[in-house]
Amino acid sequence: MKQYKHYINGKFRGGSNHFETINPANGKPWAVFPAANEEESNFAIESAHEALYRGPWSNYTPTQRGKIIHKLGDLISQHADEIGDLESTDSGKLAIETRSQSKYVADYYYYYAGLADKIQGEVIPIDKPNMRVFTTREPIGVVVAIVPWNAQLFLSATKIAPALAAGNTVVVKASEQAPAALFKLAELVDMAGFPPGVVNIITGFGEPCGRVITSHLKVARVAFTGGADVAKQIVKNTAENFAHVSLELGGKSPMIIFDDCDMEGAINGIIAGNFGASGQSCVAGSRVFIQKNIFNKVVSELKERAKHIVIGDPLDKKTQIGPLATTVQVERAYNVITNSVKQGAKLIFGGQSPKHLDEGWYFEPTLLTCPHQNIDSVKTELFAPVISAISFNTEDDAIQMANDSEFGLGAGIFTENLARGHRVSQKIHSGIVWINTYRAISPISPFGGFKLSGGSREAGMDAIHEYTRTKTTWINTSKEPMENPFVIR
Repeated sequence: MKQYKHYINGKFRGGSNHFETINPANGKPWAVFPAANEEESNFAIESAHEALYRGPWSNYTPTQRGKIIHKLGDLISQHADEIGDLESTDSGKLAIETRSQSKYVADYYYYYAGLADKIQGEVIPIDKPNMRVFTTREPIGVVVAIVPWNAQLFLSATKIAPALAAGNTVVVKASEQAPAALFKLAELVDMAGFPPGVVNIITGFGEPCGRVITSHLKVARVAFTGGADVAKQIVKNTAENFAHVSLELGGKSPMIIFDDCDMEGAINGIIAGNFGASGQSCVAGSRVFIQKNIFNKVVSELKERAKHIVIGDPLDKKTQIGPLATTVQVERAYNVITNSVKQGAKLIFGGQSPKHLDEGWYFEPTLLTCPHQNIDSVKTELFAPVISAISFNTEDDAIQMANDSEFGLGAGIFTENLARGHRVSQKIHSGIVWINTYRAISPISPFGGFKLSGGSREAGMDAIHEYTRTKTTWINTSKEPMENPFVIR
């Protein structure tokens, strides 16, 4: 099996402890990774701190930072197919998707490379005479980036790229589930020529690795994407260092299908929003609300399309849905569907592992029709290709049902009525709303949610500002000396 090493302080280093990862397509171990212990986790933070304040990185101009970040983007683009195949082998995602996403990830590095020398302060028109006051934006410090398994290269780019552009150093904790893509990224970071300690990539478990790197006194910011339970523990850990925390958490996104929609576009949107990435996406639109008079037509069309979906090896170009990343997900999906049927849901298609695949962690694309929202499949984020469809009568009903969730990450609206699209989007409690499309992203556009989906923003100018701190400078421009503080005029 392939052996990987941590990347700390500019060198690849073997760990004291190791674990195997499993290829979801066949359920067999394929690679060995180091699990960072307390000493190795501390070393990564100390290396990043040293690089930030005493290494050559501290003397790089913003333009120089931009150039080396751009070079990393070039290397990612050149190795995109290799990265994609690694991620597919490790996570089960389709190679056709991971290759394409890897190419697009390079754009995030290009975008922030261009912004590196455009991070500006401002001159303040102060209310005191003979005073020149201005602000500058400085690096916030050592940044810890923690990402989940389902899109590690992409989700790390939304943190690494703006953090580096702002002049910070970074310690990335790859998920212990499917970390191969980020360990390939470590090789590219090394090839790009970043000074030692600027980017460190490790993996390990919550204890001790996660605890150490989030509570370390030299950490200034923790950027986390993942589940709410882990996020709560991270927030507790940062009580030790008062690090700034950004959280991009889960979702249970609604898709609203009005009767005046373009039917072909709406069906494609539902399929893309739920069966893309085998449903293993935080913005999966798995609560599908369909206007009553077209409900049966949409369900029938989805059922017909599902018959032709190809399930199989993620490295095969003909495959449309690959395996789930873990056997736990398969069991969870099956159990939730079973309970949902007992609660009144109707299973239209799917709901089990495909019979023609005797190994690997596959699960059929699944559709449930539900009489109301108090059904397990409607409330639970599954990370599986499972749709819960519910009918609605009026626009107000759809808005109320869509907002009846503890999450608020994404939402989709399908209607040919432009006024309705605008009107409904303003009333949906969600950080991202797509109208007549779904799952579109860009490095230029902010990404993030409301409520338990987290409140931070990644991508766009919003993100780079979150990796800086503001310094205010006052200059006395008077020809006269500063006044005696003990003489009151």
